[in-house]
Amino acid sequence: MTKLLLLISLVFSTGLTKTWAQTPVEINGQLRVSGNKIVNKSGDAVQLRGMSLFWSQWQPQFYNSNTVKWLKDDWCISVVRAAMAADVENGGYATSKAIALREKNKVITIVDAAIELGIYVIIDFHSHNAHLATNRAAAKEFFAEMSAKYKDIPNVIYEPWNEPLRNVSWPNIIKPYHIEIIDIIRANDPNNIIVCGTSDWSQRVDQAAYSPIERTNIAYTLHYYADTHKKQLRDIATTALEEGIALFVTEYGTCDASGDSGFNPEESKIWWKFMDDNKISYCNWSIADKVETASAVKPGTDPDGNWAESDLTESGALVKADLIAKCTNPTGIEENGISKSKVLVYPNPFINSINIECAGNFDYSILDLNGKKMSNGTGIQNVTIGEKLPSGIYLIEIKKGEKIELIKVTKNNQ
Repeated sequence: MTKLLLLISLVFSTGLTKTWAQTPVEINGQLRVSGNKIVNKSGDAVQLRGMSLFWSQWQPQFYNSNTVKWLKDDWCISVVRAAMAADVENGGYATSKAIALREKNKVITIVDAAIELGIYVIIDFHSHNAHLATNRAAAKEFFAEMSAKYKDIPNVIYEPWNEPLRNVSWPNIIKPYHIEIIDIIRANDPNNIIVCGTSDWSQRVDQAAYSPIERTNIAYTLHYYADTHKKQLRDIATTALEEGIALFVTEYGTCDASGDSGFNPEESKIWWKFMDDNKISYCNWSIADKVETASAVKPGTDPDGNWAESDLTESGALVKADLIAKCTNPTGIEENGISKSKVLVYPNPFINSINIECAGNFDYSILDLNGKKMSNGTGIQNVTIGEKLPSGIYLIEIKKGEKIELIKVTKNNQ
């Protein structure tokens, strides 16, 4: 965004008053659950796409605002997940007051960055055994504080127990735990969505569907790893949707459930289509440079972003391509610009070329994110451009008289 702000300053220097188009949170506002969908302020089904950070105690370097900013600007995420290490057995928040403060501050850094950037953020109590006494007490303390701090912020989504283990009872253990934490959150924050983990590492969403939590704005966690969990789990998810509950995939992998083998692009694409068809939001696991298949970046990658394609793992490259291909975060100049009804730029993202349609005569330029002009020309009614551009993100500047429109576009060469 720094580079884009540089370009904005150039636009301001022309004497025209311009503002950037809205962020995902400005567009969608306060989210809520309606039936089996998450909907925005207008009641339209919304699908968030983004990335999960790794366990906070083991990959702390990525818990910084620059990482979040890079993911929003370069990967086009609309949601980020702060996976705070919770359980005492993993050295998480519940271990001691000093560790609790350390891990909590990492979450606050990510949440505050997301709020500043206008994207959604999941506060994840990253636990397998949240119901055990020490962890449970820590969860109550943590969510009381977080819900008081962020109660009026529509960006925030709570995840009180990300992955209960296999054969932990939904009706007897998991559901009562969630109700206890939900009531603590709701004492401060009556509106923001809470996503509740389900049995068997958050796979048995059907069990939750048959005995849902009687509270408002509750969704249920579905986790999968594409090489391990296939049609059978999608069938379980379909059952849950048909029973009327909303799902949120707060964590998925492109590989097998170990996280360290079985990279499966084909099954990943089947899952993406399933989630797109059903308007299910999702976050990929994970932003980490650990030597394992599920990591998005290679060991030693700069934790502040600015990643080249060569910094990405196979999984990271695949996931980034999916996010960019489905980017729905509009950008551009609105005030005093050309009416959106008079300008059409499509397709976006594009592979070979992109079309501009604008009534009458107009001038256009293609700029990189530093404001450098790549090409320019004139058009009458419509023009096709961009054939020689390499893959990347660009700005198309369209001028009609004294009015200017800036539109961000993405090219994905194949």
